[in-house]
Formats: sequence, C-alpha cells, structure tokens
Amino acid sequence: MQFIRLSSPFRLNSHVQSPRVTDRIPPNSVEESTMSNKDVSAIIKQLLIETLSLDMAIEELADDTLLLGNIPEFDSMAIVSIITAIEETFGFMAEDDDLSAEVFESVETLVRFVVERSQ
Repeated sequence: MQFIRLSSPFRLNSHVQSPRVTDRIPPNSVEESTMSNKDVSAIIKQLLIETLSLDMAIEELADDTLLLGNIPEFDSMAIVSIITAIEETFGFMAEDDDLSAEVFESVETLVRFVVERSQ
C-alpha cells in the first residue's frame, strides 16, 4: 500500500476562518467605545454561534444557556477559538489563571468574564 502525503497550506493550530464577527469589528475597537452588557452579550452569542457552527439565531441563545456539557460542539478546541476571538474583538489577553470551567458555565458567565476584563 502506498501513501500519498498531501501538503496543507495550514499549520497545526491554525484554523480556517470565514467572515465572522471578529472580521466586522476592528481589533480593540470595543475597548475604545462604551458598550452595555447587552451589546457584549450579543457579540459573545454571535461568536459562539459562528465558532460552534450552531444553526440558530442570536435570539435563540439565552443568557442562561449552559455551555460546558450542554452543547456537544463546545469542546476544548472550540474554547481556544472562542477565547482567541474574544481577545481579538475586545482587545485584552486572557490569562491562563483567569480561565476556569466557571467562566464557560453559561453564556452569562462568559459575558461577565469579558465585561470584567475589558474595563
């Protein structure tokens, strides 16, 4: 049996991005403007929907929606992608010590984390 090695234009830990919320909001633009929790929540919900490829509208994702253990697509790779998108969108770096399971418990806890870090 002969194996053919296909070259990939993508490096390990890289991912293909489609036009997403992070493409529509310039990096660090959020920190320069005043946003309400409602605005932050809408952006986080859009990031979750796009990153997890969920077939739903923002309105269908409630603040009290559980993430870890509730949404099958919400795995460790998705968490890395979501954190990266949040950092780029909101203009801060999430420290490893700040990231815990509690942050990813629900949409609301993730929004609270972002609001606290982006102030």
